[in-house]
Amino acid sequence: MILEASAKLNLSLRVLGRRDDGFHELESLMVRLDGLADRLEIEVSDEDHFSCDAPGVPADDSNLVIKALQLFRRETGIRDRVRIRLEKRVPHGAGLGGGSSDAAAMLAGLNELSRAGLPVGNLTEMGARLGSDIPFFLGPPVAVVKGRGERIEEGPSLPSMRVVLLKPGFGVSTPDAYRRWQDSRELEGVDYTPQTLAWGDLVNDLERPVFQKHLFLAEVKGWLRRQDGVEAALMSGSGSTMFAVIDEKADADGLIARAREELDPTFWTWVGRTVAG
Repeated sequence: MILEASAKLNLSLRVLGRRDDGFHELESLMVRLDGLADRLEIEVSDEDHFSCDAPGVPADDSNLVIKALQLFRRETGIRDRVRIRLEKRVPHGAGLGGGSSDAAAMLAGLNELSRAGLPVGNLTEMGARLGSDIPFFLGPPVAVVKGRGERIEEGPSLPSMRVVLLKPGFGVSTPDAYRRWQDSRELEGVDYTPQTLAWGDLVNDLERPVFQKHLFLAEVKGWLRRQDGVEAALMSGSGSTMFAVIDEKADADGLIARAREELDPTFWTWVGRTVAG
């Protein structure tokens, strides 16, 4: 079985406060990206085996794919051995949901491969126990995510938007970003106000703590917003990916070339579209 585990963008992310359980109450508009996805291959085997083509990705119990396998077995009692091969296309620590999407694909794939027949609601509940972003990847491609990420509502009608993604060589720790959110402050000269497009506002409350620690990301956002053809620019999730919504006639390759020349020659980049909803 071969599965595609799509990346996502947070078009908006509001942090509403800290909950009694230690998580944060969120409200986020999330959308999948069309064509940016990890590839997960699962097959029944004589023994368990996990491999990944990306250096630095853990192959032990800390990997969300392995955690998803273990949880599925505990919940269903199914003990089939599986060989798993993960081809990473979505960078780690990027705010694009790569690991969460992989785990969601693993749960869905195991459910089909084992013929367990669990309804989506059960898979979503399992996913929420593993990570806050995982339930989104088991639902509609455009969704409003609430609670700590476990409550999924079908999102508004959105057009497919053309986007450019820029990620520097470093990642951002999601737990650290949330830990620092409450006491964080806005940086002078950085615009955090919502950016309005035809369908709604782009805004990310985690920019405040992340920009305080990683000033370069604030610089990237400001630079993107000054470029021709850029309609809006924002950090996705907890970063470190910055994305720009660009108009249909914008020179995306030229934008990337200038970003590498003026900001960071080592940027990981991607040009594509969001999924329409």
